[in-house]
Amino acid sequence: MAGGHSRIGAGEPAPYFHAKALNNPRFAFDTAAGRWLVLCFVGSAGDAAGARAIAAAKARTDLFDDSHAALFVVTSDPRDLAEKRIADRYPGFRHFLDFDLAVSRLYGVAPQEAAAGEAVALRRAWVVIDPTMRIHEVIPFRPDGADVAEALACVERLPPPDRFAGVELQAPIIVLPRVFEPELCRHLVNLYETVGGVESGFMREVDGRTVGVLDAAHKRRKDCEITDETLLAAIRQRFVRRVVPEIRKVHQFAVTRMERYIVACYAAEDGGHFRAHRDNLTKGTAHRRFAASVNLNEDFEGGEVSFPEYGPRGFRPPAGGAVVFSCSLLHRVSRVTAGRRYAFLPFLYDDAAAEIRERNRGFIGAADPAEGGDDGAPASRTPPAA
Repeated sequence: MAGGHSRIGAGEPAPYFHAKALNNPRFAFDTAAGRWLVLCFVGSAGDAAGARAIAAAKARTDLFDDSHAALFVVTSDPRDLAEKRIADRYPGFRHFLDFDLAVSRLYGVAPQEAAAGEAVALRRAWVVIDPTMRIHEVIPFRPDGADVAEALACVERLPPPDRFAGVELQAPIIVLPRVFEPELCRHLVNLYETVGGVESGFMREVDGRTVGVLDAAHKRRKDCEITDETLLAAIRQRFVRRVVPEIRKVHQFAVTRMERYIVACYAAEDGGHFRAHRDNLTKGTAHRRFAASVNLNEDFEGGEVSFPEYGPRGFRPPAGGAVVFSCSLLHRVSRVTAGRRYAFLPFLYDDAAAEIRERNRGFIGAADPAEGGDDGAPASRTPPAA
């Protein structure tokens, strides 16, 4: 057997990964957070143990429904696909095709030095993960099949996702009213309505490079760039005086840089929304530390910012108010169902992160036309914010 297995246990962070799924060539596992997740490493669906686990779990539509929990069967046997042994069941039951053993190595199921196609001893297991992507329990396969009943009983006992910690949690965010005055809000909205917006996308890592992507199913938003230097200075001043001190107080982090100056518009007529994502997982966005979402108006419905790992609650500050949060947090913007939501959406970071940004510039490929998105292309300006 090549190398040794790594071990993960309860209370430890569940490793993030991208993997090929039956319905998605590059499924970002961390975006499924916000419910209980179960990875069932079967090795192969073609033997008795793997087939038994799959059949028992797939039958539990009451447990695996994408609201309470979602199950992902991880197979490393290419014959499962070629011989059509596996099929997804929606909602709640999907497959990862781990033929190169990358996911199995991450979770200690395969030896660290195992290579694709190599005959290795797999430590097959069920891995139960809480809504914030931390390991809840690891249940090894057993020769007598008792692991199946144990794993399903474990999921049956799990509390609702929004009370997984025993209490209802508050997302670790800062909500700040009165960041922008009403006059500044109206001015920024008028700027958008005068100039118009351009469809913005998001950034994705492809072959080691950060490239811009447009996908209306994932995100629908139009952005207008702010270029007037007097207006930019006014915006920076308000962040320096009203946002930066709060980040320093709460997180002991000294913001010195602001990236991206846009008025963004989520419009009901476009189906404006942004599905769950994080803002700093590509080389081109790794420098981002905090995001701010400043609402500029109130005459719309929907469009709330929520943080699925910490419950379903959405946040909608009044006009001029901001939600400030770590770029590492999974967040989404619900569909705007009436009117238009206008917002100012910068990223904040410090001088040390600016060095990371500079080092990673060579990894940035072609961006989308708007150079935007909450995890979108880096902006052209990074003036000091404090």
